[in-house]
Amino acid sequence: MNVLPIILGMAAVTYAPRLAGLWLRVEVPPFWQRFLRFVPIAAFSALVVPALPGERGEAGVRLFAAFLAAVAMWRFRKLWLGILVGMATYWLLR
Repeated sequence: MNVLPIILGMAAVTYAPRLAGLWLRVEVPPFWQRFLRFVPIAAFSALVVPALPGERGEAGVRLFAAFLAAVAMWRFRKLWLGILVGMATYWLLR
């Protein structure tokens, strides 16, 4: 089976709804705007939380880095800053 038609089909299915939304210029209701604000944070949490126990006894360092990242995100309300603080803390303590 050739992979290229599958990739092109998946790209078409992914980008067609996005382009349709841009072309139609539909106003998103306020409920969905509030809902969509939390999607990046929920997706980020779903990726990070299962990795917190870690391997080789790194759980303490990972949990501390996650705690500092959460504090930075809560205080400054910037996801990128929380990622930066968490990664820097983990890198320094590891």
